[in-house]
Amino acid sequence: MSLARPETDPNVTPLRLLMLAVPALLVGVVSALILWTLDRSADALSNVIWTTLPGTLNVDPNGWWIILVLTVTGLAVGVALQVLPGHGGPDSATTELVDKPLPLRTLPGLAVVTLLGLAGGVSLGPENPIIAINTAIIVAVFARLIPQVSPEVSMMLAASATIGALFGTPVAAALVFTGLVAAVRAGGSLWDKLFLPLAAAGAASITMHLLGAPPFAFDMPAYGPPQAFDILTGILVACAVTVVGLAALAVFPFVYRALHALGHPIIITTVGGLILGILGYIGGPITMFKGLTQMGELLKDPSQYDAGQLAVIAGIKIVALLVAASALFRGGRVFPAAFIGVALGLLVSTLFPSLNMSLVVACAVLGIVLVVARDGWLAVFVAVAIPGDIALLPILCIVVLPAWLLVSQAPEFRIVPPAEPEAAPAPSGG
Repeated sequence: MSLARPETDPNVTPLRLLMLAVPALLVGVVSALILWTLDRSADALSNVIWTTLPGTLNVDPNGWWIILVLTVTGLAVGVALQVLPGHGGPDSATTELVDKPLPLRTLPGLAVVTLLGLAGGVSLGPENPIIAINTAIIVAVFARLIPQVSPEVSMMLAASATIGALFGTPVAAALVFTGLVAAVRAGGSLWDKLFLPLAAAGAASITMHLLGAPPFAFDMPAYGPPQAFDILTGILVACAVTVVGLAALAVFPFVYRALHALGHPIIITTVGGLILGILGYIGGPITMFKGLTQMGELLKDPSQYDAGQLAVIAGIKIVALLVAASALFRGGRVFPAAFIGVALGLLVSTLFPSLNMSLVVACAVLGIVLVVARDGWLAVFVAVAIPGDIALLPILCIVVLPAWLLVSQAPEFRIVPPAEPEAAPAPSGG
């Protein structure tokens, strides 16, 4: 039996791909630099808010300061959304990880409100906004300088580069875009279509490493050779956490409607910030921010947390994610979801210490990211990347299958805006 080769597009030649690889590499470098600038700016502002000011005022940054800062952050975000051009772009609760390019005039406002949220401790990641910013810039530049490259291709280059920069490897982008590029209306094989996005993602990930960005992996016990029993364990953990994620998904629209019933954007973000502040005060700083650094804190010495503490941390983070996503803050849901998966995985590991920690955490991360991102490959990648152990991959490729069956008929983890009412048909002449 032989597999038929796909029809080739005469315009897709090695020479053309090689020529376009140069701008693709530049897209990767630029996308990484924009992400790095946003991250460093957020870190600098966060240091002022959470270290310099409390030290100067001689207040405890882990006490009432959390409520004050997040409430003020909500107020600042609401004012920025109200007065800045473009109003910060579309509500992140309604957007996908990769969405259509935004008008350039919305980008400064989107960058400002994203920066405020990241620095202020809002439980959202940078992924949706930074992909939107890079995509809009690259599509506009290509339209002016290289108009023969379609907007769809330039959009994929920017998004792929940004994903490669976010996770520090082009593998994440390759997995996410395997399905997307197959739908592009162009001839050639899948790898013809992946060639340029992979070049952009590779350049972006290398740029981030050269800039000193921390790797997306943590020091965890080695998994070792796969065992047959681990498949059952992994399926049970992944499916249980998937059910937790689906429960959060079911609550999401109610939280969104409750906050939006407040009416005015400034009121919505301020009340949302106040709620996040109260949650942060109860759960502590580890339940705040996007979750990447906080994952490292959890995994540095898991033994200092008992089962009750881990359950509280995971529960508060779930509520914080729902509130932050519902209260007009701009940000992504993958990074905080990964933190929730780590906390729930450590909870299972604490309750059943005989189980391998890396396996349990990876399966828990897979389950929650699968619900939030609705992408099996991305869920598998994040689940492998956190423990940084490739030996987990065969198990996770099996574990994801029953978890996907639970997710496949569920709605996406976003709010779908109501469709515009169709115009009534004109009356026919009689």
